Amino acid sequence: MSQLKQLCMIIGFKQAKKGEIIYFSDSETPRVFLLKRGNIKIVSVDENGEETIKDIIQKGDLFGELTLEQDKTSNEFAMALTDEVSICSFLLSDFENLMLKHPDLALSYTKFVGLKLKRVRNNYTNLISKDAKTRLKTFLYDWATRDAKDSETSVAIDNYLTQNDIAQIICTSRPTATKLIIELEEEGLIQYNRKEIVIPNINLLK
Repeated sequence: MSQLKQLCMIIGFKQAKKGEIIYFSDSETPRVFLLKRGNIKIVSVDENGEETIKDIIQKGDLFGELTLEQDKTSNEFAMALTDEVSICSFLLSDFENLMLKHPDLALSYTKFVGLKLKRVRNNYTNLISKDAKTRLKTFLYDWATRDAKDSETSVAIDNYLTQNDIAQIICTSRPTATKLIIELEEEGLIQYNRKEIVIPNINLLK
């Protein structure tokens, strides 16, 4: 992280407010981004203009040209989910040079990408093998373990996602997502509002 901060200090930071588009992946110059503060979502747009959430990026995450290859066919952008989002970016070439100089960074980077790929595989497995309600519970569990305020069985999450966002993430319709959220509330598994999601016992979502 200290090595990445050195690159960020050279390039500088970009600030963004909630709802602001802050990044397009089809930039002519490939870059890697580090989210310093806040949360963002990566959105993919198909040829019909339909948007799909590909990933939720949290503080400390790298995103952008993570494969070290520029994808010129990609049509993606990032949008700030919270206020006071802060991002630093650096050239892909500078990042590659930094890894050559610091093998420990290259190893950490490899582990980081491996974890992201594991998340993608798990999401795909959940999509084809679990029903929508189970996918929602799994998503809430993963979200809570990454982003929760508390470390005990009872946790609280800042709710920066809309119900439409959640519906896209678990690959269902918004009415279905709303219905499932209500069901989880009635079962006492969550307490949901626009600002916060409280999970009385996170283990019950497994």
